[in-house]
Amino acid sequence: MAAVIRVLYVDDESNLLEIGKRFLERSGDFAVTTALSAREAVRLLEHGIFDAIISDYQMPVMDGIQFLVELRKNVGQISFILFTGRGREEVVIQAINNGANFYLQKGGDPK
Repeated sequence: MAAVIRVLYVDDESNLLEIGKRFLERSGDFAVTTALSAREAVRLLEHGIFDAIISDYQMPVMDGIQFLVELRKNVGQISFILFTGRGREEVVIQAINNGANFYLQKGGDPK
């Protein structure tokens, strides 16, 4: 049996966190920890080990890009997926330039 992938999912919308957590954990391949803010995620990273991070872009206080920059500076190379409702090209460029591994736009059917 393969090891479970530990995911930290960060979004300021609690309903999306719950839906995302259920969707990912349904397969049995993921164990998802959620955080309602980037600051909360930073605290969780101080005490936990994660294989990947999924983060919303638009959050109060610290957005997803700022979180990514802090993560790369202090934690290192954890796989990072930026998940956002904004499809602006400059956000994608910022994410990639700061070390995001992948970028997903919210919306559509998550089949």
